[in-house]
Amino acid sequence: MAEQQAQQPIIIENRGAVEVVTLNRPDRLNTMNEPLIQALLDYFTGLHHRHDVRVVVLRAEGRAFCAGLDLTGWQRDGNTGAVHAGWRTQRMIAAVMQAMRKCPQPVIACAQGPACGGGFSLLLASDVRYAAPDLRMNAAYIKIGLGGCDMGASYFLPRLVGSSVASEYLLTGKFMHADKALACGLVSEVVPHDELLGKALALADEMLLTSPMGLRLTKDALNLNIDAASMEHAFGLEDRQQILLSQTADSVEARNAFMEKRAPDFGDR
Repeated sequence: MAEQQAQQPIIIENRGAVEVVTLNRPDRLNTMNEPLIQALLDYFTGLHHRHDVRVVVLRAEGRAFCAGLDLTGWQRDGNTGAVHAGWRTQRMIAAVMQAMRKCPQPVIACAQGPACGGGFSLLLASDVRYAAPDLRMNAAYIKIGLGGCDMGASYFLPRLVGSSVASEYLLTGKFMHADKALACGLVSEVVPHDELLGKALALADEMLLTSPMGLRLTKDALNLNIDAASMEHAFGLEDRQQILLSQTADSVEARNAFMEKRAPDFGDR
């Protein structure tokens, strides 16, 4: 069993309504090869209708979260030109970040060591981030003759830390360390490496105290309203969601539990 797990690009551990997804290429610093990306894409795409999973924790084995792209880890078709092969790789990785944002489950990332290029974007696409003290992130693409805006970085980073800080790091490719990430709100907390998973699971447990549909729609509203055309659009979505949720059986159960001073028994109804 242990040997079989060691050969898997990701390990998925079910903990009831929480699943822990672990990048499992520690000998390669969890760099992105094709099997790893395909496994992540399949997993996050498949979450859309899995209401049994309410929260996802994303972590990595070894001393690195993800050191970027594994240039040797992609199949090459001799009949396909370099542009087409590069486009296929580009779109596959980008689809993972999009699937993470579109899945209804909050994604809590806990990261250590290097998170470079696509590894940086995996963190940016998560909903909550916890960092080990040695975490260092960068948009590595600009360091290899490409642009600094890749894998969603130009979309996510300015919205998370503001335009000035985002420009500083995307235009240079320099590393953002854990203390800076904490200071600008990119990570919620810096904790020792061996406490990362426990921290993420404790937050997941807090999320599980909410109603299932309420949790899903909260992520939905956060995603939509960050790009709301106006304040009125944002309020309109919130109003509609709240009225919709107020008509659910879980809302009635929450009110009854509050009055009776007990924990609610939610049924996703």
